[in-house]
Amino acid sequence: MKRQARVQRTTSETDITLTLTLDGTGNVSVKTGYGFADHMLTLLAFWAGFDLTLECRGDLEVDAHHTVEDVALCLGQAILEALGDRKGIARVGSAKVPMDESLADVVIDLSGRPFLVFQGEELLPKTIAGEERALWHEFFKSLSSGARMNLHIAFLYGSNGHHLLESACKGLGLALRSAVTLSGTTIFSTKGRLDS
Repeated sequence: MKRQARVQRTTSETDITLTLTLDGTGNVSVKTGYGFADHMLTLLAFWAGFDLTLECRGDLEVDAHHTVEDVALCLGQAILEALGDRKGIARVGSAKVPMDESLADVVIDLSGRPFLVFQGEELLPKTIAGEERALWHEFFKSLSSGARMNLHIAFLYGSNGHHLLESACKGLGLALRSAVTLSGTTIFSTKGRLDS
């Protein structure tokens, strides 16, 4: 049985359609209208081994905030739905991926308890691809919330904002690849359940 989900979200700010297959081949098509987000989402899904098709029409005449935030919520929701009852998943994952001079450390737990720790944000330039750096804090917070995932990202060092975020997105992809892997048939918790 394929672990997949389809999410649609329409508000006065964004119109999003997304399909996700966890056990994919890295076949990714992302069109948000904000090229830098497309690049980062493509890296994340490809390195996770997911198949992802995502289209978003957002109010980019305002800025990219609503687009990036809502896309992250939808992607998180799709991950959560595709995981189903989460029986047998490894649940946790971590990765460090260098990108030239930059390195980020990413650790996740698909515990059902959303929480974001985002350290080293001051290493990011104040503006990245025409948007304020805080946009990426909102992206990861929304993704964590949608997926009900405990997400820790630490930018260890680096000087280029593109490189730092690329390191984080590739690392998150690899961490997700590990965490969603089926390694048994029971819920990986001494409580016998993952909080929802």
